[in-house]
Amino acid sequence: MLRHAPDRKGAPITRTSHDLVVDDAGLAELRTPRDDLVGERADGDDRFVLDHGPFERYERTLVVAPAPEGRHRVTESFAYQLALPVWSVLFALPMRLGLHHRRTPWWAPPDRLDARAARVMALLACIQIVDGYLGTVISQTITFAADEFDRGDTAQGVTLAVIRLGVLVALGVMFLADRKGRRRLLLATATAAVLFTALGAFSTGLWFLGGSQLFARGLTTGMGILIGIYAAEELPRGARAYGLSVLALAAALGAGMAVWVLPVADLHEAGWRIVYVVPLLSLFGLAAVGRRLPESRRFEANMPEAAPHDRDGAAEQPGIEHRRLLLLAAVAFLFLVFAAPASQFQNDFLKDHRGFTASGITLYTILTTTPAGIGIFMAGRLADTRGRRGVASIGLLGGTAFLVASYYATGGLMWGTHLVGVVVGSLTVAMGVYGPELFSTRHRARANGLIVTLGVTGSASGLLLVGFLSDHFDSYGHAFAIAAIGPLLATVLVLWRFPETAKVELEDLNPGDARID
Repeated sequence: MLRHAPDRKGAPITRTSHDLVVDDAGLAELRTPRDDLVGERADGDDRFVLDHGPFERYERTLVVAPAPEGRHRVTESFAYQLALPVWSVLFALPMRLGLHHRRTPWWAPPDRLDARAARVMALLACIQIVDGYLGTVISQTITFAADEFDRGDTAQGVTLAVIRLGVLVALGVMFLADRKGRRRLLLATATAAVLFTALGAFSTGLWFLGGSQLFARGLTTGMGILIGIYAAEELPRGARAYGLSVLALAAALGAGMAVWVLPVADLHEAGWRIVYVVPLLSLFGLAAVGRRLPESRRFEANMPEAAPHDRDGAAEQPGIEHRRLLLLAAVAFLFLVFAAPASQFQNDFLKDHRGFTASGITLYTILTTTPAGIGIFMAGRLADTRGRRGVASIGLLGGTAFLVASYYATGGLMWGTHLVGVVVGSLTVAMGVYGPELFSTRHRARANGLIVTLGVTGSASGLLLVGFLSDHFDSYGHAFAIAAIGPLLATVLVLWRFPETAKVELEDLNPGDARID
């Protein structure tokens, strides 16, 4: 039985119950406080309440009656309110089944979230959807904009490379975030990114589109960095990679929404402009999220004006952070030399080299990238339970190899190799958690901003390289085969130099930080 009832504040409380017939051992187990999907504590006879878990409120009660053959008939009832604003409907059935079966389900984080962490993750996921949409707009539409403005592949490559300079905007946001806080900067950046994206709908040429996207993409990049930092600072040590993988899925959903809108480009030569206007609808949601999102606990515990926490290893932290910064920036550069053009030039490849229409591109993108959610989710769980380095290396090597093959292939083989490349390549999500983990709270945002800034030079270099080589060879396959050297070198650095950070507290990785309760 499952039903919903409002509490005094109007929030939904789920009430569900089921009947069991158990022996003495089974009854003893039911009368033991749970420590799986939820942590319970006893509160009277056959009544248990929330001790720890992703609930605003929670209660479990037992009604026991005798049954034949010395057994017991038990009615186990639950009343709970999930700490998952917006997303509670999606988790209604999975949560019910998880509670009834008294075990931690496969979809739950490896390290249980409390109510605050669950609430923050749910709100960040909403912002991440907007971020995913905004970050995909230019790559989905530039080939159609270039047609309207009568420009070629080289012009597209130059425009996309110039847009990467917007990372300087993101860097400025990151420096402010280390001084002013995560929440304020995230909400302001998200709003500004939406407005600058909408400005692109009025473009009179690639230069106008590139200029507006320079600011929009920079702000969008800042959003993505801040969301990852925010999550890492709120999540428990055994669920940071899981949390970032869930946020990556939210970003993929946002990117998919941009793809859903793309067929309007088939309706008119200027139809692509509608894709830039749609994000204005998200401003209402961003305002609602902003009212409920708290400031990061770790930022509040390590305010800029506070003295560094005196712990063993704190004095050596600046030198360690400098080395970590160079290492992560080098890997970002090498990875993006391939990954950025592989994403940005896909539509041009499909349209001009394989004869796809906008609708065909949409179908291809949805069918070959949607299964990537499997890889993204697996990457998070495996990175938290098995370690980051191995998972990331498989993603780098396997994803690159299959994606290069897809640019040589045609027909069903092209679809298949691209699908495998995207799924395997999505395991590189495991690398994303290193940035927030390896720097102190006072420097975390600016360090990640610098990594992205230096990494964007790889992105811009890759776009220019692949744009030039594809025109020179009249083949994207040859161009990407050369660019693939970058991820191969990145794999060597990950296996050779990256530390293992799974299940380690941020304060142990960064001794200068104050511990939080």
